Amino acid sequence: MLSERTLKSLLEDPAIAEISPDAIKARDLSKEEFYGWTLKKIADDMGWRNLDRGFTRLLEIASRGQYYYKLYSDEECRKDPDKEGVNIVHFPSDDKKADDKPYIFLVPGGGFVNVWNLTEGWPIARIFNELGYHVFILTYRVGVEATAVCAMEDMSKAFECIKTNRENFHVDPDRYITCGFSAGGYLICLWNTEKGYSAYGIDKPKACIPVYPVTSYRLMNEQKEDWYDGDKDSFARSGVGCTMEEACNSCFEIPLHVEGFPATAIFVSDKDELVNPRHSKNLAASLEKAGIPCRLEVGPDGGHGFADGEGMCMEGWPERAIRWIEKTVIS
Repeated sequence: MLSERTLKSLLEDPAIAEISPDAIKARDLSKEEFYGWTLKKIADDMGWRNLDRGFTRLLEIASRGQYYYKLYSDEECRKDPDKEGVNIVHFPSDDKKADDKPYIFLVPGGGFVNVWNLTEGWPIARIFNELGYHVFILTYRVGVEATAVCAMEDMSKAFECIKTNRENFHVDPDRYITCGFSAGGYLICLWNTEKGYSAYGIDKPKACIPVYPVTSYRLMNEQKEDWYDGDKDSFARSGVGCTMEEACNSCFEIPLHVEGFPATAIFVSDKDELVNPRHSKNLAASLEKAGIPCRLEVGPDGGHGFADGEGMCMEGWPERAIRWIEKTVIS
């Protein structure tokens, strides 16, 4: 059983060697104690459930041919080495009806310093596949100045790649749903502002699914200084390339700029210890005020990073999101 294999043996499997560094981008897992643990032990001791399902699906699609697509050319990467490794991974659904549905564009989180494909990418993509949707997972630049702005370019390149390969992917490149976690939730929200799809001439998403997202620099500005080591402006510049004051009074303050949003389903825990649930609640209030369809689900427990929510009150949120979107938007 895959659950009895170690994380090391899976990430060193030649079949997925090119994507192994993206398990948690910019974090060397070989130096972690749990690298030699089985997936079952990781689930039991760390609460990272469903890694086995994510790896099972990843190995399945890797066995079928190309699934990994670099978004920048070798020349572009030579000019800007930070663009090296930016990619999308194609998780096609086996449901024949998926070709006629919007695809899901999935953006894991990681605080703009990592990208957590291991928990918020591969296992979540498998769930959406099982629900009958093709999925593309974005691994974007992290640890760079104005990370969120750079990620908008990475997203635009991803949609360009999907459009170029539309026949192989069996999708309509202009029909998509975005889903993002934490910092990735911020990115899919920012994509709905003037910095996102309209700036790149890309169609508006059919729906948006932020999961425990960051949305407000004003709220972050109110938080303790451990968010930004006492330097608010440096913190804001690392994320969006401007001062904290500018971030709080521009489109980077998402709840003030929701006019470009599609129907949105938001999922968060009321016990989130890292990202204040007000980020989600304020966004929902702004969407409702603007008359944009919105579904906000606030679970009583689960904390930050609950991923698919298995074993918690948030279990089953991907299905609830899809059913609401199908009822509200697609039908």
